[in-house]
Amino acid sequence: MTRSRTQAPDVSIVVPIYNEVENLPDLARRIAQAMAGQALSFELLAVDDGSKDGSRASLRELAATRPWLRPVLLARNYGQSSALQAGFDRVRGRYVVTLDADLQNEPGDIPLLLERLETDPDIDMVSGWRKDRQDAEISRKLPSRIANKLISSATGVHLHDYGCALKAYRRPIIDRIRLYGELHRFIPSLAKEAGARITEVPVRHHARTRGVSKYGIDRTFRVILDLILIVFFMRYRQRPLHAFGGLGLWLAAPGGLILLWLLGLKLFGHDIGGRPLLLVGVMLVLMGAQMIAAGLIGELLTRIYHEAGGVPQFHAEEVLPDPAPDSVVAPAQPAPAPSA
Repeated sequence: MTRSRTQAPDVSIVVPIYNEVENLPDLARRIAQAMAGQALSFELLAVDDGSKDGSRASLRELAATRPWLRPVLLARNYGQSSALQAGFDRVRGRYVVTLDADLQNEPGDIPLLLERLETDPDIDMVSGWRKDRQDAEISRKLPSRIANKLISSATGVHLHDYGCALKAYRRPIIDRIRLYGELHRFIPSLAKEAGARITEVPVRHHARTRGVSKYGIDRTFRVILDLILIVFFMRYRQRPLHAFGGLGLWLAAPGGLILLWLLGLKLFGHDIGGRPLLLVGVMLVLMGAQMIAAGLIGELLTRIYHEAGGVPQFHAEEVLPDPAPDSVVAPAQPAPAPSA
């Protein structure tokens, strides 16, 4: 089911694209087939991330005969997170679906994810799980399994497959998160921080038949650095003093004990001026004081940010009870007309 460009659809499908010209016609056809039997209307936001292979021209040509296709053409290559955010900024549906353009995700599984959102009001996000992943074992699947366990353990959001691009969300969750850098890998963690209740369903996966993979082994190191950021964001965004101050105390406490011990030796007549331990104690105390000061500055910045109307500290939904039958006020009856 489709609607005109001016009507808001039920589902917004966001696909980031980078040099996938060979896959685009088949991608549009298979998404249309997947949604054809749905009562839900849809739009496809195809976000071209500065492709240089003719993907932009192909999107324009496809959109000319498909009113549900909305190409979004970025000025240059900004990265997958920015491409997804560009699509999120333009969604109009009450459900948002993401998938990759390489057709390794199966567009035919989109209704499966939407059905879960439609039938279970307690679920806000459905993440795909490539249970039978069709990729190389050593270079792709093994690093992915290690990353999934590491991310799940660090963030507390336990999923089998963080890297699966096929996901479905309720619109309010998308409106609450912002992507930058390479945070697209951690959308489930960001969604959980935004209050999402998450589930996972097995989906199909295909080997790449056209185009070239954009991922390499070097991304493993970037994932580790981004994971540190996400863990800090989830645990200490509202209380940076607990992070920096805690580390500062761990540094300053042993430094202070060292200096006290050396002071005792000095009082008993020992020479401590040439001891390397004196330098260690002074450095630990100074480093601890710096970390505590950084935490205090972070607390001040957090306070200023929220008082200036920044991102809300929490998200809540109020459920109002239905009025009791005896509490319904009867409509007022018109006064009788005066007799002549």
